[in-house]
Amino acid sequence: MAAASPSFFSQTLIAWYHRHRRPLPWRETTDPYAIWLSEVILQQTRVRQGLPYYLRFIESYPTVHALANAPEDEVLRLWQGLGYYSRARNLHFTAKQVVTEFGGRFPESYQGLLQLKGVGSYTAAAIASFAYREPVAVLDGNVYRVLARVFGRHENIAAPASKKVFEQLANDLIPAAEPDTFNQAIMEFGAIQCTPVAPDCLFCPLQQTCYAFQHGLVNVLPVKEKAKSSRERFFHYLVLQHENGLYLRKRPGNDIWQSLYDFYSLETETRALPPETLQQQAGHLLAEPATTLVSTGKVYKHVLSHQKIFAQFYLVSLPSRLREEQLENIGLQLYSLDQIEALPKPVLIDSFLRERFF
Repeated sequence: MAAASPSFFSQTLIAWYHRHRRPLPWRETTDPYAIWLSEVILQQTRVRQGLPYYLRFIESYPTVHALANAPEDEVLRLWQGLGYYSRARNLHFTAKQVVTEFGGRFPESYQGLLQLKGVGSYTAAAIASFAYREPVAVLDGNVYRVLARVFGRHENIAAPASKKVFEQLANDLIPAAEPDTFNQAIMEFGAIQCTPVAPDCLFCPLQQTCYAFQHGLVNVLPVKEKAKSSRERFFHYLVLQHENGLYLRKRPGNDIWQSLYDFYSLETETRALPPETLQQQAGHLLAEPATTLVSTGKVYKHVLSHQKIFAQFYLVSLPSRLREEQLENIGLQLYSLDQIEALPKPVLIDSFLRERFF
């Protein structure tokens, strides 16, 4: 069976899209701010998980000016639970950039959009095509999968060199008259029809021209190299409590969870930590060797893209506030539970707090 021609492929996808598209709010607008916001949120995030965040962001920050003027802690707190927090920091930075460098208006071309921090080729193409109908193809995981299967492309989609191959193919297929609809269609097709596992090949309108289906390679394509093995890390948190307050710190920028809040911690190479080591560290921190530690017993696990975090918590009840000289070098600060609720925190820390204090 001959491969799908560009016109057949695009017309078939667009017709399918009109019948099966999900009603999503960012598809009902040409506002580049709303489109950009949705694309940033949906990176590494499924629509079902990302939609509530999108609605909360649009409600809290209806314009790019509102987002630019928001405090970073507030933006990170609203983002909490989505992960990949560099997206939130870039989101905030870019909003400020649009306001200060572009007068509050997004650049109106693909090349112009690439000037924005955190806006790569995929996001720039999405905004350019959806907001301005520029005929430039988007290229995300769904698009790679559809193109690899339908056109029998065996290039490793994780290899940087393969991007140009798929980018050229996608741009050869995009119809100049409907670039916005085509881009939405191919992404939606990959999301709900040509899925990674168990795609609906039986009722696929491209079945007869799909290379993977015709050659029994649906479970082989696209080719993608194996992910790097995850690194395991072990955190031991000292939860310092004084009356109804807890001591937290803002994490630095050279590790995971940048600018989020957690407790004072020790990191070890193995899960077990000798009690005397922890006792010694707590005594050094608090200048009180007889400090009493109460283990919560539970090990909390949180999986990141290339790391697995295992955390244990130890409660320390303080009879008085820590002195300023004790806090000076470790960045801890006493917060009430209401204040802590409003702080941006890693999901792991938030889970512990909700089980123990909220």
